[in-house]
Amino acid sequence: MSAKVLTPESAKAALKVELIVGQKGSHAVHDVVVAMRANRRAGTACAKQRGEVAGTGSKPWRQKGTGRARSGQVRSPLWRKGGVVFGPRPRDYSKTTTKAIRRLALRKALSERIGAGEVAVVESMALESHKTKGFLGWLKQNDVDGSVLIVDTGRDPKMILASRNVPGTRLKTADEVNTEDVLRYDRILVTAAALERIGERLRAERK
Repeated sequence: MSAKVLTPESAKAALKVELIVGQKGSHAVHDVVVAMRANRRAGTACAKQRGEVAGTGSKPWRQKGTGRARSGQVRSPLWRKGGVVFGPRPRDYSKTTTKAIRRLALRKALSERIGAGEVAVVESMALESHKTKGFLGWLKQNDVDGSVLIVDTGRDPKMILASRNVPGTRLKTADEVNTEDVLRYDRILVTAAALERIGERLRAERK
């Protein structure tokens, strides 16, 4: 049996939260995605300045009388193998967002995808074997064409093995799924239990 497309009405009943219509939450989505991408940056790029490169500190030649341009040291940025001017230095790119903003962003992203008819509910994600062929057949049965995010309450070993060689496929649990995941893939397949768990996350009270 193919997946059933989630309507705003059925989604509201399953999540037990109001879907967002309009521009509310758009800035929260932007802030959360920017923060997530910034937090993945290593910030380890580093270029040596003129005081760090190898080389003597003595003057290469006398100031006047040689016919050449004056020069103070071989480590000058103007020279080959010299220091780098305003080069990258190790830094921390991380950004922080509050729990309330993250919940708002996830609710906004889900609302947009549900409104576009790109979220579907499946009865079961159990596969008979760990073969990729079986997983591809399961995707075809659920009318999936393109990249897909599959959300369940737990991790099925057979599903993990069968899907890991399929490009554009990502498995996530309901506790792991985030705003960037919801926006990245063409389709979202979710079980009823996982949808209920996501609703619990969205209804969580601020601490």
